Amino acid sequence: MRQTTGSLILLTLCISACHVQAAPPNMVLIVIDDMGWGDVGCYGNSFIDTPRIDQLAAEGIRFTNFYAAGAVCSPTRCAVQSGQNQARIGITAHIPGHWRPYERVITPQTTMALPLDTVTIAESLRAAGYRTGYVGKWHLGPSNGFGPADQGYQFAAEINGPHLPGRFSVTGNVDATPRRDQFRTDFEAQLCEQFISENRDQPFFLMLSPFAVHIPLAGKSQLVQKYRQRAADRNQDLPSPIYAAMVEEVDTLVGRVVDAIDSAGLAEQTMIVFTSDNGGLNRRYDYRQHADDLVSSLLPLKGEKGSLHEGGIRVPLIIRQPGAINPGTTTDEPAISYDFYPTFVSAAGAQLPVNQTIDGVPLQPVLQLPTARLQRDALHWHYPHYHHDRPSGAIREREWKLIEYLDGSGDIELYQLSEDLGEQHNLAAERPGRTADLLQKLRSWRTTVSARMPISNPAYDPERAAEWWNLRSGEPVDSDSRMRFPQTENDLSR
Repeated sequence: MRQTTGSLILLTLCISACHVQAAPPNMVLIVIDDMGWGDVGCYGNSFIDTPRIDQLAAEGIRFTNFYAAGAVCSPTRCAVQSGQNQARIGITAHIPGHWRPYERVITPQTTMALPLDTVTIAESLRAAGYRTGYVGKWHLGPSNGFGPADQGYQFAAEINGPHLPGRFSVTGNVDATPRRDQFRTDFEAQLCEQFISENRDQPFFLMLSPFAVHIPLAGKSQLVQKYRQRAADRNQDLPSPIYAAMVEEVDTLVGRVVDAIDSAGLAEQTMIVFTSDNGGLNRRYDYRQHADDLVSSLLPLKGEKGSLHEGGIRVPLIIRQPGAINPGTTTDEPAISYDFYPTFVSAAGAQLPVNQTIDGVPLQPVLQLPTARLQRDALHWHYPHYHHDRPSGAIREREWKLIEYLDGSGDIELYQLSEDLGEQHNLAAERPGRTADLLQKLRSWRTTVSARMPISNPAYDPERAAEWWNLRSGEPVDSDSRMRFPQTENDLSR
């Protein structure tokens, strides 16, 4: 009788343990704005202090070949929410984009909001019983009808602009009001802590999208002074001390979110994902054919935000889930922003939308075995706009990457990234077979997704081609004007 009773108890404990292990994990997705691939310590930065992000990598897996789906913010955000390459939806520029009316080609108009019939990752997880939250920058359409609250997020604190109070709208049980003297990353941390505390007893999905480290440069005074002194001591020009301060502020924000998870006893039940929406800036870019403040160095990468070279699209990715992901691991497998959707759905045991193409693939094979290969042929980008570069498209197939310019020039670039990470040696002429193969695949993909293309501009004027016009006002941008951007929190409070 005792043996039978003991066996029953053991069986009950085993069943209970299985239930605990099978519980769907929480998911926290942190998408930094404009953070470059090498801006944090675990990716090789020795100037900026990022101990909490580095710790996240030490406790999880770090991707060395991860890409933003777009070279600017709105396209990548569209890809994250939809699980699709943004070319399918037409959000190929940051909303509303820029306009150069006298250039060689007329670039396509971007879709001005994420369509409401798109089934977002929040809606898929919400249907599986998750509580959904959004904090920060949205940039996928106006708040009144197309904000995160309209796309499946029950707790939504949309904060637009670089500093508080800015344009701030909330939906759901959001018990917080920003103080005018409060730094934005501190307020975003406060909102995340509130959401985690209120939903600790049920599965949740939280997306945190701070405005940092986007321009205008604005950092806390004590941190700016710290990096000014460090720059002087090392006789170092880059990164900007203000930009360095902003990166450290983001590191503190990440630390507060991780601490909220861990102190709630949710570490093993929570997948934390850290990435960026596009590559960083070499210098502040203000659309006027000249630059002001130096921001950072993206070396050894070529290009920057707004370009399909590696500097514009290669970004950090770190994923931590103790007990499910081996700590301190790295993977060289290429992956991209729209992989998050099927990864989260798979982890939750939820269902992908029936009538919506999902271009991403689950990352679980790599999370379990870093040397694994994902089941896909290639990665694709479509950026048919003038910004920090000319309109272009790109394809990466394993170690090979091809860029095709779409401005009527016929320019093609081919790089073997395993040998030339800095994209210094264009092999298009030397490898005509490889070039032709990838070019055909890229063009076929564009047809498959109905990508919108530039067309020849009858108003082309070489002397005026460099003019920028404002799409909102329909007027030219004054190339002689200068905007004064706030530099510290003291400036912000004026």
